[in-house]
Amino acid sequence: MSGPPTRVYVARLAGLPVYDPNGDQVGKVRDVVVMLRQGTQPPRVLGLVVEVFTRRRIFLPMTRVTSVDVGHVITTGLVNMRRFEQRSTEVLVLGELLDRTVTIVESGAQATVFDLAMEQWRTRDWVLTKVAVTEGGKRFRRRRGQSHVLDWADVSGFASVEEGQGATHILAAFDSMKAADLAGVLHELSPKRRKEIAAALDDERLADVLEELPEDDQVEILAGLDTERAADVLEEMSPDDAADLIAELPTETAEALLTLMEPDEAEDVRRLLTYEERTAGGLMTSEPVILPADATVADALAHVRNAELSPALAAMIYVCRPPLETPTGRFIGIGHIQRLLREPPSALVSGVLDTDLDGLRPDDSLHAVSKYLATYNLVAAPVLDDEGRLLGAVTVDDVLDHLLPDDWREPDQQEVDGHAP
Repeated sequence: MSGPPTRVYVARLAGLPVYDPNGDQVGKVRDVVVMLRQGTQPPRVLGLVVEVFTRRRIFLPMTRVTSVDVGHVITTGLVNMRRFEQRSTEVLVLGELLDRTVTIVESGAQATVFDLAMEQWRTRDWVLTKVAVTEGGKRFRRRRGQSHVLDWADVSGFASVEEGQGATHILAAFDSMKAADLAGVLHELSPKRRKEIAAALDDERLADVLEELPEDDQVEILAGLDTERAADVLEEMSPDDAADLIAELPTETAEALLTLMEPDEAEDVRRLLTYEERTAGGLMTSEPVILPADATVADALAHVRNAELSPALAAMIYVCRPPLETPTGRFIGIGHIQRLLREPPSALVSGVLDTDLDGLRPDDSLHAVSKYLATYNLVAAPVLDDEGRLLGAVTVDDVLDHLLPDDWREPDQQEVDGHAP
């Protein structure tokens, strides 16, 4: 390589698409893997962690990166699809070095890392050469000072393990990620970093991420929160996901959290906990879109525009007699959003309801629920009690979650862990 070195700031790589030479997208950059070296030698960049479309994270060696440009990364086209497994000598730049408290060698001042830059030298090796810091730190009361971009040798403190490391800048790098993708990032980090990042997330965002994590990770993260905050996060989760998580906790812990939750939220969760896990009652959410018979099509469409609704829940409304909180008054019928879109906004939903389907019963098995959804080509279904009242709704995503193996979020077990050679 001739000319000046190419400098790339790592935080700006997060989420960038990775293409092969033909212009087909391989995946997205999730992190950069480096190896720290003794003394003041800058770390060698080994490669990138790339998330491919199956949500698997693979290792892409820098020797197979032909271009790191504004807005994209281009590879040689030779990509090994084995799952990335971090080795003990390796460090993730975004996951472990951002938000680190370091010391500026010349002044002895404390600083917080908000980015790092890597450069390709004439030998074609990539190394971390620059550290972007803000003077002051999260643990210091004085106001933050100026920002600096320093040579790697001008900063110390990366070799030690920092307790209570912040997460402001790693979350900024991953800000545009969907909850499921951020959950994937957290799953790959150490328990220490998971705890620190969870502490920095707001309650609503953390609740969304927890819903996408394996149960072991959920329990670990919740255990790392103080009890009051754990209760607040559970309130932000959908009742069925909160119930599934609470069911995994020790009885005393579960009861303490339920006591701290808002009474209405706790009541929904307690009711769901009374059902067997692999039944319609255990699978359902108690908060579908419920409307009265005199609601209009415009009312229905306004309700399903709620961004917090999953696509499956937003595909259907449930019309009932008052009260409209579950368990409701008598269930009347369901309204398919696709049908409602073809009706005048002023039309009453009661005029376009599907009243021919018998709902599920809370003790119906997982097999019966799956068969019901498949038979009627539905993505959601009402769950009714013996008196014809709506108790909740089962959605196809919850059914799939229980039909798939417990470790379905993990890569295929037949894969060989490791790095690409």
